[in-house]
Amino acid sequence: MSDVAAIEQLVEKTNLLKKEISKVIVGQADAVNFVLLSVFCGGHSLLIGVPGLAKTLLVHTVSDALGLNFKRIQFTPDLMPSDILGSEILDENRKFTFIKGPIFSNIILADEINRTPPKTQAALLEAMQERSVTVAGHHYKLDLPFYVLATQNPIEQEGTYPLPEAQLDRFMFSINLEYPSFKEEVEVVKNTTSNDFEKVNSVFTGTEIIEIQHLIRKIPVADNVVEYAVSLVSKTRPNAENTTDFINNYIDWGAGPRASQNLILAAKAHAAINGKFSPDIEDVKAVAIPILSHRVVKNYKAEAEGITIAEIIKSLL
Repeated sequence: MSDVAAIEQLVEKTNLLKKEISKVIVGQADAVNFVLLSVFCGGHSLLIGVPGLAKTLLVHTVSDALGLNFKRIQFTPDLMPSDILGSEILDENRKFTFIKGPIFSNIILADEINRTPPKTQAALLEAMQERSVTVAGHHYKLDLPFYVLATQNPIEQEGTYPLPEAQLDRFMFSINLEYPSFKEEVEVVKNTTSNDFEKVNSVFTGTEIIEIQHLIRKIPVADNVVEYAVSLVSKTRPNAENTTDFINNYIDWGAGPRASQNLILAAKAHAAINGKFSPDIEDVKAVAIPILSHRVVKNYKAEAEGITIAEIIKSLL
């Protein structure tokens, strides 16, 4: 199949995929869109929202519609790295056997990732980066495709271990889930308080998703689009050449080069699912907020004046 035909098929199947997801998930169109973009790019996502916004249900539904294996890990303060990765046990023949942990799946839901200590967070983040784990000196490759979709509750910060900026950088997208509109909430209540349950059909296979990831990387990008993305990221860095006074006043740290790479990769995927054969500046703008929001650190002055990261990024766009 030619690349042009492959992109046309991707548009068709993505629309079908969104239709399947909408059987269960009402609204949250942006969140669904960004989760799918991260899957098509081979990246991980952090979902942030108050309890009850269907973060877990969203991840479960997406994995069903993608035809992938799904495991949920509830992060708690007493969770150990071996609870995620697996461990070696002595079998009846007095030999060590490796028992695989829940990390050996296609989609991992890391529920409330900020509730577990740094040692356990680090075990997960190594798997995210390397797509492999090391247990008792032995190296084990993870099944591909492999994604971590982590959730974080922004309101209960007591007894939590916030992810350091360097570890947040491993997530391609930081996706904020908003409250549903009145109409959407009425529909949610009707759907979830009856005896009827919608079945989600799988639209893709794991092999097809890996092929999509290769297809997206092959999409050409004009130099001016790459330069726009790099310029946008460099503008988030205080005291850089082209930084504005607004950024110097309100930002402590800007985004690193991984943000520029992710902007271009996500812009390619955004263009592809919208039937375009090459991304333009509008595609970069469409993915900029969820890619930059967790990579830019605002200072106490921005905090005191109630200026949000989203407002800061919008000022650059």
